[in-house]
Amino acid sequence: MHRFLVFISLLLVFGCSDDSVTDNPNDTDIYFPPTNSEVWENSSISELGWDDGVLPELYDFLETNNTRAFLILKDGRIVVEQYWGKDILNIAAFDKNSNWYWASAGKSLTALLVGIAQQEGFLSITDKTSDYLGEGWTSMETEKENLITIKHQLTMTTGLNHLVDDIYCTLPECLTYEVDAGEQWYYHNAPYTLIEEVVAAAANMTYSRFTSDYVGETTGIDGTWIKGEYNNIYWSTPRDAARFGLLIQNEGKWDDVEVLSDKNYYNEMVNTSQNLNPSYGYLWWLNGKGSVVLPGLTTTIPRDMCPNAPDELFSAMGKDGQFIEILPSKGIVVVRMGEAPDNSLLPVLFHDDMWEILTDLFE
Repeated sequence: MHRFLVFISLLLVFGCSDDSVTDNPNDTDIYFPPTNSEVWENSSISELGWDDGVLPELYDFLETNNTRAFLILKDGRIVVEQYWGKDILNIAAFDKNSNWYWASAGKSLTALLVGIAQQEGFLSITDKTSDYLGEGWTSMETEKENLITIKHQLTMTTGLNHLVDDIYCTLPECLTYEVDAGEQWYYHNAPYTLIEEVVAAAANMTYSRFTSDYVGETTGIDGTWIKGEYNNIYWSTPRDAARFGLLIQNEGKWDDVEVLSDKNYYNEMVNTSQNLNPSYGYLWWLNGKGSVVLPGLTTTIPRDMCPNAPDELFSAMGKDGQFIEILPSKGIVVVRMGEAPDNSLLPVLFHDDMWEILTDLFE
């Protein structure tokens, strides 16, 4: 029954290594690929002691479920890298240079950017959102609007009315009062989207420029924010998504450069951020918490985010099964990009089945 509830609720809302890879089997330190080269060291499954007999099942499962790209990193080195199907234009074969959308997995990138903006002194997450968007960014009374902080935007607890025609709409007339900020958890896309305007106003530069200057130049992540009607979606290659996962696995540090030096913020970001949904940090999904409020719901389901995955897993998750996932104690990053399995928008059942196979691989 719980699996059925997960599937239904998410339908409502969400919306192989090549010649550039080299071997370095003896170095167990975390490896960071260069920013100006396609060279990326790898490790083999056999030297890691993983069960390579699981790979045929894994690859068949991924391919038959509309996966385009799948990578596993161990301590920064590529262990698995596979591609299937065509690129987004349905012209060329999908490969390591193809771009794909992150969908809501880009929320987790935004969480990192807010942390950087705070450490640079541009803002504090306890600031009122109206300090940066101006009075009247909602259609609420000023007293209620001023209760909303950046932290509420990061934690999906703004209290804005979710029973509106379009939860993506960022216009003031779409942003109305339901409860006081901090009193309800709801996966409301519009107040999240407005974080980009907060950061841009605070730093006095475009959101794309901020991303490039404070993350891209150090890590080599070279994606692009592309604006839709209301949404701003991040697009990148699968390897760029893996770079982001590696940066987060290493707690915001890229090689010897502290991209995010605020360790308190990092810890808050990847741990329970409020008492309404224990499975949510700052725009990151957290496993092993025993209960979860899923997108489209305001009630709690007594289950982990992904029962078949290790409890320590935390994930950037987006529409159609875009996943950037970290097992910190094991030094593992998993990236999946592709179309929706089984025509579902955020396929939680697919995700859980994927981790059942991956658990067998790692053991």
